[in-house]
Amino acid sequence: MDADSRMHVDHRGIGTDNRRMAQSSTPSSWATSGTQWKLLVVDDEPNIRDLLASSLKFAGFDVQTASDGSSAMAAVQSHDPDLVVLDVMLPDISGFELTEKMRSSGLQTPVLFLTARDAMDDKIEGLTVGGDDYVTKPFGLEEVVARIHAILRRTAGEPQEAGIMRVGDIEIDENAHEVRRAGHEIDLSPTEFRLLRYLMINEGRVVSKVQILDYVWQYDWGGDGAIVESYISYLRKKLAVEPGLPELILTRRGVGYMIKDPS
Repeated sequence: MDADSRMHVDHRGIGTDNRRMAQSSTPSSWATSGTQWKLLVVDDEPNIRDLLASSLKFAGFDVQTASDGSSAMAAVQSHDPDLVVLDVMLPDISGFELTEKMRSSGLQTPVLFLTARDAMDDKIEGLTVGGDDYVTKPFGLEEVVARIHAILRRTAGEPQEAGIMRVGDIEIDENAHEVRRAGHEIDLSPTEFRLLRYLMINEGRVVSKVQILDYVWQYDWGGDGAIVESYISYLRKKLAVEPGLPELILTRRGVGYMIKDPS
């Protein structure tokens, strides 16, 4: 994206005087077809909120907006959006507090955080309270749309066969707790099974060691990342059921791991 199609924010997460609306048209490749997902965009800064709302509408979403936590909570309860795009810095309560309130009320609506905070502790807090992903300001609109689609695929995608997940030639039967690759049944430990399942849920998306530790081991962010490396290695060896099969679990150095269908 060029400079004009990014949002410029100061260290508080509030837009500066020199932020600008995108000058070029939203790329036509963003347009969607089929189901029109309902989004709620929550940001107290009017320019950012309006730019996001108009861009997401162009991308095929049904978009509503809110400017603070209380109106956002009311909108989630009354309109049941498929996803909330939520700024962390709100005038009444923080986006983290709002997400905790949603989860304690039984609302499991996916949340994509918008944050000017780039400290790892803040990102971890967002995921810990129940957020699904985050985008750090300044961000490109195209990145926001891509992350929204990724979350919706994971949380509300078209169902496969009951209890069956597939990536490439790997198949998980959750009901029978079985894993197969290229017709071979693979014996996995419960931890290896959870790790593979988590990677497959997030197919095509890099997940960090911190995220894996939280989901697989349910550590309170105090776990040793080396254990993730070890189990990734175990899993790769067990999935190599035949010579010449492509490696589906990929490493993104300094970021994390992902599973991807090579086709």
